[in-house]
Amino acid sequence: MKKLILIGRSEAGKTTLTQALRGEKIHYHKTQYVNRFDVIIDTPGEYIQSKELGSAIAMYAFESDVVGMLISAAEPFSLYPPACAVVSNRRVIGIITQKNHPRADLPQAHRWLELAGCRDIFEVDSATGEGVADILEYLREDGDIMPWEE
Repeated sequence: MKKLILIGRSEAGKTTLTQALRGEKIHYHKTQYVNRFDVIIDTPGEYIQSKELGSAIAMYAFESDVVGMLISAAEPFSLYPPACAVVSNRRVIGIITQKNHPRADLPQAHRWLELAGCRDIFEVDSATGEGVADILEYLREDGDIMPWEE
């Protein structure tokens, strides 16, 4: 399976998505430092929200095969500048979280991620599991056996 790093602002749903991708029970947990799991790297939102910590994202991205840029469907703004995905030498995907939030604006979230340079965009609701299998399938490599196939 390809290794995925998740980046996005605080409360965008990176840790919750990590739990969903790993098949764990969802519970709130504020990420204080970079967490490395078998094929997932979960980063604190402060790393992308702060110029001083932003370079750490680039360093951790070198350990991954795919960069997942998260944005909540309920976000009032995007932290991602136009065409920022093109500077990565890794595959970059967009992941829209909280798709069922009462204030969700899916078309706006899609526009922001497309503007940032994401070609493949996934919509997920980690609490219900909706869309999680699509990301796992994207990360799948030849020969990988997925949990639902065992």
